[in-house]
Amino acid sequence: MDEREIQQRIVKVICQVLNLPPEKVTRRSNFIFDLGVESTESIALMTGFEREFGIEMEHEDALQVQTVSEAVDFIRKYLQRQVS
Repeated sequence: MDEREIQQRIVKVICQVLNLPPEKVTRRSNFIFDLGVESTESIALMTGFEREFGIEMEHEDALQVQTVSEAVDFIRKYLQRQVS
């Protein structure tokens, strides 16, 4: 899976969880400052990403992710580790 597909799927989850239109979510969007994510929403996003990608993330590591770009990198690396 390439980065573009990962990003599209991440944006889809973000829009569903936060009830946002896709044009509000960019690669540089910060979850807290730009998208207004609160603690309960961060858990919902993490759960959404796990379901979307069929993975189980280390929650402490995932909570360190601050932007959409970091989420793309985090999930891409996670998926690569699963394949190896």
